[in-house]
Amino acid sequence: MMWGPGGSGMWIGMLLSLFFFLLIIVGIGLFIWWLVGIQTRSQKPTEYGALEILKKRYAKGDISKEEFEDRKKALVAG
Repeated sequence: MMWGPGGSGMWIGMLLSLFFFLLIIVGIGLFIWWLVGIQTRSQKPTEYGALEILKKRYAKGDISKEEFEDRKKALVAG
């Protein structure tokens, strides 16, 4: 029983090329996943976090209203 002129070497070549193309597709997918992750991390402004912390401290009574207003102006202006 013969498999043709290439024999089993033809199947190995086809499997290696299939593996190569799958590797490229996975690499492109991982690169896109990495890019999306960078964009979502860069959209979180640090000023928003600082203002939220300031509001929580004011709500707990850690700082006075005047101190809250002064620090809020400094955050918004800076």
